[in-house]
Amino acid sequence: MAQVEFIQVGKSYGETGAVHNVNLTVDDSEFLVLLGPSGCGKSTLLKMVAGLEDVTAGEIRIDGRVVNYVKPGDRNVAMVFQNYALYPHMTVQENIGFPLKMTKVPKDQIRERVTRTAAILGLDGLLDRRPEQLSGGQRQRVALARSIIREPAVFLMDEPLSNLDAQLRVQTREELLKLHERLQTTTIYVTHDQIEAMTMGHRIVVMRSGVVQQVGRPQDVYDNPANTFVAAFLGSPRINLQTGKLDGATFGGDGFVVPLNSKLAGAASAVTAGSDVALGVRPEDIEVRVGAVEASGDKIALDGVVSLVEPVGSDLYVRAQTGNVDWMARTEARLPVEPGQAVTLVLNLEHAHLFGEDGRNLAS
Repeated sequence: MAQVEFIQVGKSYGETGAVHNVNLTVDDSEFLVLLGPSGCGKSTLLKMVAGLEDVTAGEIRIDGRVVNYVKPGDRNVAMVFQNYALYPHMTVQENIGFPLKMTKVPKDQIRERVTRTAAILGLDGLLDRRPEQLSGGQRQRVALARSIIREPAVFLMDEPLSNLDAQLRVQTREELLKLHERLQTTTIYVTHDQIEAMTMGHRIVVMRSGVVQQVGRPQDVYDNPANTFVAAFLGSPRINLQTGKLDGATFGGDGFVVPLNSKLAGAASAVTAGSDVALGVRPEDIEVRVGAVEASGDKIALDGVVSLVEPVGSDLYVRAQTGNVDWMARTEARLPVEPGQAVTLVLNLEHAHLFGEDGRNLAS
């Protein structure tokens, strides 16, 4: 187990910057998730920890030791890749034990540790098979076992579940969490999947264009996004972001007006009247009602017309237009609504946000 520190870390390819001035500490035994779209720099950051990419600027420390110029094999880290990277001509037993064989560990010790590691991941009955005889989930567990057997100080995982189908992804995600709870090894996990990030990470690091946007516990980041990018990246369906202008304690959008509650009015006081802002309301904070509704407290009622209904089993996604903009609501699965129907949208502003012209959350 170990602490990993990023101190003003940067990475450039010629004149192109891939990672910019990252300052971050991964605590001992923590499961930290790097989250962001493709090309945001999260895998590059992971590879710099592994020694597969050079650090252009700053320092990376593992347990206080600067590892910028330490060979990958001497960093005491293990990396699990997206494509498993198993040797097709070797059995499961040989694949798992290969890292120990390369470091000249005696054969009897290798057998003992392979048996113990295979038991942890439920691979006991598969040791004589080759990778081609395994399912995708079994191959991923073999790749994990090969990393675990080294007993590294840090696990590095680069989108290890992305090649699995939805059901197997959920199952393997649960296995990874149980494994971390048992081993307590410091883990840095890369994904573009917000569900993986929210369910697995002790903390998540949201990245965009090589820059860290926000760091925090998953629910805290979801509830208090630092800017419009974080707000839109986390949540499905994505947050409703409506642009408009402020007039005192009122937000004026395209064809509609929303009186702000005390929290949002306080945030609005920091900007000049008439400034361009964005109101953010998550779909689960919008109720769809048939008939007139009286608004009260944090709840604001807007007249709308349904344009799209998407049943997804446990919920119903309803898109409705009010003024000249669309709102997406996540509501009761069996709500009797259909396209073209007049409804009332009840916005709960208790968890809503106001974002300034620069995209920053005005309440943060």
